[in-house]
Amino acid sequence: MTKGLFLSFEGIDGSGKSTQARRLADALEARGHAVVLTREPGGSPGAEEIRALVLQGAPDRWSAETELLLFTAARRDHLERTIRPALAAGRVVICDRFADSTRMYQGLSRGDLRGKVDALHDLMIGIEPDLTLLIDMDPRAALARAKARATAEERFEDFGLGLQERMRAGFLALAREFAPRFAVIDGNRDAACVAADVLDAVGARLA
Repeated sequence: MTKGLFLSFEGIDGSGKSTQARRLADALEARGHAVVLTREPGGSPGAEEIRALVLQGAPDRWSAETELLLFTAARRDHLERTIRPALAAGRVVICDRFADSTRMYQGLSRGDLRGKVDALHDLMIGIEPDLTLLIDMDPRAALARAKARATAEERFEDFGLGLQERMRAGFLALAREFAPRFAVIDGNRDAACVAADVLDAVGARLA
């Protein structure tokens, strides 16, 4: 259906996935690939407006059900305006989070909404990445790193260590469930070592 390659990065807050997404984009561009680096929630003007709604404010600002609808709306706009056009043009799309984050944060973390997440995804999105790079990291160290950033977008970090521990276990379970499209990378190392493993995994798909 597409000529490009769709890559996503997943992981708990503070795992280093955003850094690795940027490093991968730079490495692929240096090799001559046309790359679009994007993020979720966000990646298009409308989706960026929704990002402010869901990532800022008190932890209990939204119910999990309302979050699910907001994230799906943002993803649909992102898909229409950024992802599909880039793939159709033959570009490599690198997305910092995609539907797997919704399967975790809204689907499992605050109730059993996984069935609704998947139903909405099938109805409104209908695409999965060609390769998902899961940066796996110790939750306590990752949370400390995330909180040290001291940004306004800390609503999910404010749920605390318990959520991060559940999310790590959930992401690893997803990697087993969707094993053909997942590569699990040990994030408890120097960023350069992590980046080398990421590039190896992506290189196999590009080949």
